[in-house]
Amino acid sequence: MRRRSPLAGLVAAAALAATVLTASAVTGALDPAADRGESGPAGAPAPAAGRSAHWVHTWTSMPQLTEPHNMPPAPFTQDGLVLDDTTLRQTVRVSVGGDRMRLRFSNAFGGAALPITAVSVALPLDGRAGARAVEPGTSRPVTFNGRPSTVIPVGAQMVSDPLDFDVAPRSDLTVTVYLAEGQASNDITSHPGSRTTSHLLRGNHVAEQDLPGATPVDHWYFLSGVEVWSKRPTRAVAVLGDSLTDGRGSTTNGNDRWPDQWSDRLRSRPGTSGIAVLNQAAGGNRVLNDGLGPNVLARLDRDVLAQSGVTWLIVFEGINDIGTAEATEAAQKQVAADLVAAYEQIVTRAHAQGITVYGATLLPFGGNEMYDDAAGHREAARQAVNRWIRTSGRFDGVIDFDRAARDPENPRRLRPSIDTGDHLHLNPAGYRLLADSVPDRLFR
Repeated sequence: MRRRSPLAGLVAAAALAATVLTASAVTGALDPAADRGESGPAGAPAPAAGRSAHWVHTWTSMPQLTEPHNMPPAPFTQDGLVLDDTTLRQTVRVSVGGDRMRLRFSNAFGGAALPITAVSVALPLDGRAGARAVEPGTSRPVTFNGRPSTVIPVGAQMVSDPLDFDVAPRSDLTVTVYLAEGQASNDITSHPGSRTTSHLLRGNHVAEQDLPGATPVDHWYFLSGVEVWSKRPTRAVAVLGDSLTDGRGSTTNGNDRWPDQWSDRLRSRPGTSGIAVLNQAAGGNRVLNDGLGPNVLARLDRDVLAQSGVTWLIVFEGINDIGTAEATEAAQKQVAADLVAAYEQIVTRAHAQGITVYGATLLPFGGNEMYDDAAGHREAARQAVNRWIRTSGRFDGVIDFDRAARDPENPRRLRPSIDTGDHLHLNPAGYRLLADSVPDRLFR
């Protein structure tokens, strides 16, 4: 191999540097704001130092590996090919608004590349969650680097180009995706606990107003985030949770999980109206070990630290760790100690990114046939964890959901009026109780 002289290398490096600096003087490509994900929308100049707007996530769903019973039904799943020649229409409820938006699609758990052929965004008919049709004249095509299609590698996500689209606070959006080739794998990424109806139809119907004959499914697939270009001081709070935050017991298409109802309350008050609520929860999720979805320590970077505009984090998780550990005194003392150590890790890692962290106490499960044990070892672990959350001082603040939801006559159980009947999950009135118990002062 012919060796290059040191002098030639220096000359080449100097020429490259001059070229980059000249280009940056024209495009602003070296603006430090761009490295923080705060640059202006595509085609717009980079914002000045006193930026008046920035990108903020307004909606998220926690990506998961799709379980067999949550896969798209036949004929949309067959022979290792999913959603080929299929249009997928799904709606999401945003929290804050903006005059531009962009979408995030995830292939975090896909077993093959995800080829997306076309995407559109619109307003759902009559503003309804789970609507099959969209409002006439509102559909707009979405692009990726100026192209209508994209291929998302295994384990990756893709962010769309910014789109001029007025997004109203606490409104629903319809996102329609067409996959001409489908995904060639039985492993796909979704969020099964959408509590919102999506629609599947053969063929390319991305630009059509209605999808008559479509198959309804109560899951989200591939879509993991919506961001808006919003005026400061709009900021976001991420919530790490399990089924109690994902909304088991809430109403399909009702958007009445506790984060939804809390977002409505925040929006109604001038001092908190600019706060986005990002629900990063999944039923069955655990802090310490994988369950339904990766454990919290594994997903913290992706689901919280990498989200745009996050200022606060609420940690409301741990009940599944206690409930799935062996019901012995030694095992429950161990899981309580391990949860405390994990919370310490979460606080440390979030603080390193300037994020304020609040701990939420764990709810009672007395009477639940799976988690409650006659000797009370799991209840003792729950009490120990809650005591640490309330008194350790490691969290920046405490949200006492346990105090709000427990039965005053029997504190080991939920209030009867908010219990779905399994003595673990809440009905919409119970989720309202949680939403109303979050102190406003923590977010001003």
